[in-house]
Amino acid sequence: MRRQWHRLQLGITLLLIAAPAWGDVTETQPEMTPNPAAEELELELSPEIIEDSPVLQRWLQEVPNVLEDIRHDPSFRTRLRLGYSQFPSTDQAGGFIVGVEDIFIGRTGLTVSGDYQASFNEERETVGADLRYYLRPLGSYFNVAPVVGYRYLETEGYSTDGVNVGVRLLLVLSRTGAADVSLTQSFVSPGSNDEVGITTLSFGYAVTQNLRLSTDIQKQNSREEKDSRVGVVLEWMP
Repeated sequence: MRRQWHRLQLGITLLLIAAPAWGDVTETQPEMTPNPAAEELELELSPEIIEDSPVLQRWLQEVPNVLEDIRHDPSFRTRLRLGYSQFPSTDQAGGFIVGVEDIFIGRTGLTVSGDYQASFNEERETVGADLRYYLRPLGSYFNVAPVVGYRYLETEGYSTDGVNVGVRLLLVLSRTGAADVSLTQSFVSPGSNDEVGITTLSFGYAVTQNLRLSTDIQKQNSREEKDSRVGVVLEWMP
């Protein structure tokens, strides 16, 4: 009995001696020191991989400003257009449209566009070319562009030609031409008796990386009459 009591006293004494050490362990954490070797670790790549990757070559030369690139990398692309047109105001005549949209001039906001439209019954014909200057950064999801150019119009009741001025609104739903909506309002020979207002609403959606399907709804208003056109267009993005 006496021996057990001595053992109990010895155990209590050891616990009291060890208690402060346990408290220090729980309250203080070892400091983490950076590993210089890890900071200096470099990714080893074969020369073939570097040669086949323009993006990697650019990053190795200089780290780019990604945000600035996104702002100025165009959110829409140049498009070659070919499609079918229906002219409801001209006895539902069928026709075609061929053209090009937004050929970029350098990395500025200036683009060139042009198109030719005609009905198969030769009662409707339109041809023209425009300059557009996008005021916001080309990478923006919303943009606005003044339009100036030349256009010739011919219908069953009248014909006119002259300067074409207006404005274009562009809403990019998905970048790089995947999907967007545009609204263009322009006037041919503004201020004259032959003035014609043209309103065009267009929606485009990419079906492959380079091919889009676009729909056009266009209203053409003059003093003599009001005309309309609806088009389904295939667009190739080079």
